[in-house]
Amino acid sequence: MQGHIVNLPNFLSFLRILLIPWFIWCLHTGRTGEAFAIMIVALLSDWFDGRAARWTNEVSDMGKILDPLADKLCLASVAVYFLWKGELPVWFVFFVILRDLVIFMGAAWIRHRHNVLTTSLWPGKWAVGFVSMMFIAMVWPNPLFLRYSVKEFFMYLSSIMLLYSFIEYCIRFYRIRQGLDFKP
Repeated sequence: MQGHIVNLPNFLSFLRILLIPWFIWCLHTGRTGEAFAIMIVALLSDWFDGRAARWTNEVSDMGKILDPLADKLCLASVAVYFLWKGELPVWFVFFVILRDLVIFMGAAWIRHRHNVLTTSLWPGKWAVGFVSMMFIAMVWPNPLFLRYSVKEFFMYLSSIMLLYSFIEYCIRFYRIRQGLDFKP
């Protein structure tokens, strides 16, 4: 592993993982304001960890693994919670979890077989952003969000970006496997 394991960016990624049960508990017990605040902290920590890594020159292999892992755990946990509450369709949650598992296992296999540590792709970051907007629309009790189907809009938009990013990851893994140049 290159870089320090204990640093501000990795702490922020780990913090996102620790916020998952607290967010779900607050949401489930009707503490919507607190849940919304936790969601904003998690989103800001996701935005800030990569910038902090570059600003402090603390980009590490651990961070390249921990940041997307935190994203995937947050996304899957909240999606499963909303599925359980009947607020998200099964196909969406199944798609999100299956996609993330395949990407995670593919990246682990590439790391093991080809000693290449892959990083997040921009289409995946956009997809996570659209899913986050959907979750915000679901948590924030704004009447406009219900009236104009904001949740559904972001669910379908994120589905398209999740599929597009999945294809991009598959192409990247294929290129690495074939020994071809790829964009890190």
